[in-house]
Amino acid sequence: MGGEKEALAAGQSRASQAVRVDVVVVGAGLAGLACARSLEARGLSVLVVEARDRVGGRVLGAEIDRGKYVELGAQWVGPTQDRVLALASELGIDTFPTYTAGENLLEHDGSVRRYRGTIPKLSPLVLADVQQALWRIDRLAQRVPPEAPWTAPDARRLDGQTAASWVRRNVATPTARRLLALAVEAVWACEPEDLSLLHLLFYVRSAGGMNRLLDTEGGAQERRFVGGSQRLPYALAAALATQPLLASPVRRIEWREAGVTVHAERVTAHASRCVVAVPPPLAARIEYDPPLPALRDQLTQRTPLGTVIKCMAVYDEPFWREEGLSGEATSTSGPVGVTFDNSPPDGAPGVLLGFLEGRAARALVGRPQSERREAVIACFARLFGPRARDPLAYLEHSWADDPWSRGCYGCHFTPGTWTDFGPALRAPIGPLHWAGAEYATRWNGYMDGAIRSGEEAAHAVAAELGGDRS
Repeated sequence: MGGEKEALAAGQSRASQAVRVDVVVVGAGLAGLACARSLEARGLSVLVVEARDRVGGRVLGAEIDRGKYVELGAQWVGPTQDRVLALASELGIDTFPTYTAGENLLEHDGSVRRYRGTIPKLSPLVLADVQQALWRIDRLAQRVPPEAPWTAPDARRLDGQTAASWVRRNVATPTARRLLALAVEAVWACEPEDLSLLHLLFYVRSAGGMNRLLDTEGGAQERRFVGGSQRLPYALAAALATQPLLASPVRRIEWREAGVTVHAERVTAHASRCVVAVPPPLAARIEYDPPLPALRDQLTQRTPLGTVIKCMAVYDEPFWREEGLSGEATSTSGPVGVTFDNSPPDGAPGVLLGFLEGRAARALVGRPQSERREAVIACFARLFGPRARDPLAYLEHSWADDPWSRGCYGCHFTPGTWTDFGPALRAPIGPLHWAGAEYATRWNGYMDGAIRSGEEAAHAVAAELGGDRS
């Protein structure tokens, strides 16, 4: 990625300036970059303005050995994520399968047991309880239109309860309830009592089912990008005619029907249209003149980001493979809820990936990194044995502490939000359009959804400005 990084460095060296373009895109994550790429392909001039000193947003890589990377942010792709896979192929970025050979682990009630497949070996009653709950969720999700969840049958009833209240009424065994809570934490990085049942169902529908969200083989965790997922935003940015302006937070947007003026730290940009490609809560931190309509502002107050700390321990080799383990584990004891083998394609060095999510992350987010490291490594050692106690290196990224993210993986909607404020989510406001993983109707919250959203926003903007100018 060295050449791409050098090409982007020019975006940091510009002095404060005033520019005029057709479209300003706020945010250089996948949605913003995909939007800019699509707009340029239509012959429109575009300026991407980014608060960070890098592109990628919630896609972030770290080099662990010469030319070998792990992902501290978004990383996996899987079946039906056709847009991100097609884009990666176009950019010459290959994928490789997540390591799954061997047995998985479940830590529950003080013991660690091995199993194969997606579902741990538990009592038939618990397994049946989990399966019926997943079946009911999928059946309910099929009735939720992803373009307009508030129009679903019984939308107000579904939106008036949390995932936790639904589980209490529909899941009989305590172990099944805990496993479903772990699933919520793993997908949304929040607790079941935090999110609306309607939002859960919308999200499941956008992905094509609960198993699609949870599975590795055949699911959203099936494959990774060779060289790390951050190759995607670097390649997208490097190919733009005008490089993104980095380290330039947008503080204020003046908008009228005729156009916008975007005031950033290092540029004042005048344009006919603006695409704000950041999560709704962060978009709300920008000052708008005139202020945005009340329902749009109220919506952003009800869409919090999840809490997650992504943690990795690096070893000289993936020793767990020698012991017949896949590296994939689930723990009801925590604080790490789920783990994966996150080693490079050739298996060296070995990397264990663990997630602190929801309440576990909230308990540790304000603590010293040394304390978090101790808790994570202790969990790895319980699961994988004493060799896990002595990693060569420990890496983590606390997304709630990230000043330009303030959480991850994405936003979850609180009860009542979809039914009272949903129509305000995607609707343009004058010359302002919105893009990002949270706006996607397919694979909402994922890299695929971010790219789709950015391209859809570009299509809408180009149509308003007179279509293809190329």
